[in-house]
Amino acid sequence: MNRQLGRTALQVSPLMLGGNVFGWTADEATSFSILDAFVAGGGNFIDTADVYSAWVPGHVGGESETVLGKWFKRSGKRSQVVLATKVGMQLAPDKQGLKAAYIERAVEDSLRRLQSDYIDLYFSHKDDAETPFEETLGAYDRLVRAGKVKVIGASNYTAPRLREALAVSGEKKLPAYQVLQPHYNLCERADYETNLEPVCLEMGLGVVAYFSLASGFLSGKYRSEADLAKSPRGRGVQKYLNARGFKILDALDAVAKQLNATPAQVALAWLMARKSITAPIASATSVAQVQELVGAMRLQLGSETLQKLNDASAA
Repeated sequence: MNRQLGRTALQVSPLMLGGNVFGWTADEATSFSILDAFVAGGGNFIDTADVYSAWVPGHVGGESETVLGKWFKRSGKRSQVVLATKVGMQLAPDKQGLKAAYIERAVEDSLRRLQSDYIDLYFSHKDDAETPFEETLGAYDRLVRAGKVKVIGASNYTAPRLREALAVSGEKKLPAYQVLQPHYNLCERADYETNLEPVCLEMGLGVVAYFSLASGFLSGKYRSEADLAKSPRGRGVQKYLNARGFKILDALDAVAKQLNATPAQVALAWLMARKSITAPIASATSVAQVQELVGAMRLQLGSETLQKLNDASAA
């Protein structure tokens, strides 16, 4: 069931577990249960970032990595997991961007929190136009040579900047981004499919899509303005409460009923079925939710079903 991650040697589950909730909406004990259930269900691919969850009052970032580190130590499962974390988002005025000196400091902080001596997949969390690609990639080169990082990836890059970074890697014989993490789901198709997907297919990049359930909208739990108060993420869903959004939910409902699945499982399976996508990222705040998400890995969508979803979500 595992898939090759782009052109790398990494073999990953077709679902990536989002770690943004660890130490935030999932406390430590709940996070441990979620992680145990994910691995027990056949998952091995986990996403986090140094900035998770700095947006919470009283948090400074690193909370998610810290929880993961404690789980690795308790479970002994570090070697069973392909772990991604990220660098570059602002943690403090002097802790942001992709300058070499900062990357070299940030990676040590992440490794210490993760209680690990290596990171499988290290992402540039967002583009840093003020730092030359050669400097950033040079820092990654040193980390790869030291065995601290296996593979590098890019998140939130535009297609032209991604191409430019890949070109610099080739010219300067530096590590290349092997994985892209874009915003992509049934509601948000145009930018990825038009601009980024052609680059990923041409260059053989692995792709892990974030907001794969459109902040929970594609789970079907938000169907009216009144539903928005159901969770801290409700505000991010308001923009989908329109004719196109409801058309997508209707199609998900119909397919889910036909396949004895849930709308969230169908939305994830649609992403998994797309040629360019290695794995969608989805997070869970309970064991029941993670078991539902893992069920999507076993869901096969036929061509007619895919067409129904494509038609409903056409821009």
